[in-house]
Amino acid sequence: MTTAFLFALIGLGFFVGIIGALLGIGGALILIPVLTLFFEVPLEKAIGVGLVSIIATSSAAASVYVQEKLTDIRLGMLLELGTTMGAVFGALVVGYFSRKALALMLALFLLYSATSMVRKIRSADDEPAAPAGEYSIRHIPAGLAGSAFAGAISGLLGIGGGPIKVPLMYLVMGVPLRVATATSNFMIGVTGATSALIYFVRGRVDVAVTAPVVLGVFSGSLLGSKIAPAIRSRYILTVFSLLLLYLAVEMFRVGFGLHSP
Repeated sequence: MTTAFLFALIGLGFFVGIIGALLGIGGALILIPVLTLFFEVPLEKAIGVGLVSIIATSSAAASVYVQEKLTDIRLGMLLELGTTMGAVFGALVVGYFSRKALALMLALFLLYSATSMVRKIRSADDEPAAPAGEYSIRHIPAGLAGSAFAGAISGLLGIGGGPIKVPLMYLVMGVPLRVATATSNFMIGVTGATSALIYFVRGRVDVAVTAPVVLGVFSGSLLGSKIAPAIRSRYILTVFSLLLLYLAVEMFRVGFGLHSP
């Protein structure tokens, strides 16, 4: 591994850490396609790197959000029951899917996440950053079911389930956007650790790639959680949605055999 390649991995992790902390999605949605398409990392191992990076994002960002009292810890622990069971299931069955099938699943999920972000742009800047406790949580059974699905997606694709959890809490359960983001950061570490352990045992975590990426992710997540209050959500969501759409197109090309990573 060259020095330039090493610093490129650290820089990628730093950028992913900032985005992941700001949006509560872990950042693996960006990390996995970029590692696969531009760093020539096999998709299965890129997913392993993504899962470990989710743990780093959660560790860094959640500590800041908990200190700022934005995280709803009770809700996070409740939803994590469904998420953990789904994550174990997803990680256990991933070996039954081909590389092209995984690429298509990831592309569909990227497309879903992009549309979810677009729907939130209009209202994101108008909502106050309400502290945990000053709202009424609704549709808890639907929240548990959605969390189980998010966990399964995390186990299959290594993306932490954050792009499902944040819209789920915000749109379905009535949780304020910034609280949903902070709570998602709190939960994704547990989800990622559950799946990452299985990937590590199966030899699908490349330590040489994972170490520099995680170093960058941890630093970026600390910075992202600190600057989050000063950045307008509208701008972040717009740029992020466009990026997700681009990556979705690229992963569709891989899934249909039009581009080989």
